[in-house]
Amino acid sequence: MEVNQTVPLFSAAAANAGIDFSEPLMRVVNRHWYIMGEEVKAFEREFSDYVGVEHCISVANGSEALEIALLALGVGPGDRVITVANAGFYSSTAIRAVGAEPVYVDVNEHSLTMCPASLEKALSRPAKVVIVTHLYGQLAEIETLAQMAKVAGAAVLEDCAQSHGARSSGGQCGSFGDLACFSFYPTKNLGALGDGGAIVTSSVEIAERLRTLRQYGWSTKYHVTTALGRNSRLDEMQAAILRVKLPLLDQWNEQRRHIARRYTQGLKGLPVTLPVSLENDFVAHLFVLRVADREAFTQYLKEHGVSTDVHYPVPDHWQTAYTLTEQFDLPVTESACSRLVSLPCFPGLTESQVNRVIEVVNSYFKQRT
Repeated sequence: MEVNQTVPLFSAAAANAGIDFSEPLMRVVNRHWYIMGEEVKAFEREFSDYVGVEHCISVANGSEALEIALLALGVGPGDRVITVANAGFYSSTAIRAVGAEPVYVDVNEHSLTMCPASLEKALSRPAKVVIVTHLYGQLAEIETLAQMAKVAGAAVLEDCAQSHGARSSGGQCGSFGDLACFSFYPTKNLGALGDGGAIVTSSVEIAERLRTLRQYGWSTKYHVTTALGRNSRLDEMQAAILRVKLPLLDQWNEQRRHIARRYTQGLKGLPVTLPVSLENDFVAHLFVLRVADREAFTQYLKEHGVSTDVHYPVPDHWQTAYTLTEQFDLPVTESACSRLVSLPCFPGLTESQVNRVIEVVNSYFKQRT
């Protein structure tokens, strides 16, 4: 097989093609107001309307969004916070940062999002918060999970860093929990030109705590009335860029789903596990399949010009930085983490590049028969 030009895992140039960033950037420059100004206020209003909630509090990045959200819920040392172990340690980092203990539950074999049966077992002991991650752009069984948490007296924090715009008949990602966190890292479905994040909620009380925590714990300027505040603010330029991109989000998500459909059709019949949904509850942030011999598979694709990555190879409960106080039985998580491979999937990926990926993957399995 002839090796063509490499198909990238992601291309910011392709994903942002056709967007004129000069007007929003110069609007900020000419206004001479760079932090917490009109662009941030407008974006917060527009994004909360898009998600279908009352309040949006923008912050510096998605990781700090998770940490500040936990603080706003009153999470601290000794509290148990339930989460999954297959999502890159991001929720675990936030849990550890506030001094709480992570409690890991297994994921559904098909969707790789939180398993309700596993959550039910974990809720047999009191927990402060359940973090539900909508992984790879796939909406979790959020209504079922949220109801289970509510009955158990635990708050629900949605991690929407990979799922901007995913929706079901019951609502949009980020509108089901007590609050929800988003990342606007450049590769996200809604990405800035640098770091950025947001927390959304319909609770007035939670929103007030979030606004205080993101800016030093101030109730008014220089009056620190809330402990553990920090400086975590989305800047005006990033907000201006996000305002330009937000109206394009649903269109871009459909482009991602189109690529996912092409892959699903083109890889049909191969010994791989493919995404569970191609509908509106899936916004194809990543197209992740599972293969038996990941190393051989990824090496072959690399040799034939197709970039891949692994999201994520090491489950949280196997990471060595922290000592766990509980033991966790997570067979689906552990099996999946050993077999996952992400293929290129982003707006701007051309039909010829999609065809190339399908061709190379099929060629890999053909030469092994």
